Amino acid sequence: MAVESGAAFLLKLSDNGEPEQFRTVAGLRTTQLSISSQQVVVTNKGSGGWRELLGGAGVRSVSISGAGVFTGSDAEMQLKARALTGALDRYEVSFEGGERLRGTFLVSRLDYAGDFNGERSYTLALESSGPVEAL
Repeated sequence: MAVESGAAFLLKLSDNGEPEQFRTVAGLRTTQLSISSQQVVVTNKGSGGWRELLGGAGVRSVSISGAGVFTGSDAEMQLKARALTGALDRYEVSFEGGERLRGTFLVSRLDYAGDFNGERSYTLALESSGPVEAL
């Protein structure tokens, strides 16, 4: 497997159109994706002392976080509006190799910061709601 550039890890926001189009959220400098699955333990006396898990059970989730410089783009303003209303929206994460993840997410955190002599920056966190598909 070839090494991939972190700059090619893009967070995109749906326009909710037909057909659906995704726009890159401008100004992101760092992004991170976490996929987690809670376990359902079914260990019993017959397990021979070994833990057993129930496959396909439990709660699966995807978390996306990012940080960047505020540019005032339409996509950034839409993220802010979504964070204030608590609305769910469709997002896509794309990678340099062409793979993509797409699903419905909630903006669970949006922080702004700025220094006296520096740019205005922000960090955001998204949490999945429902299935996330790998494309």
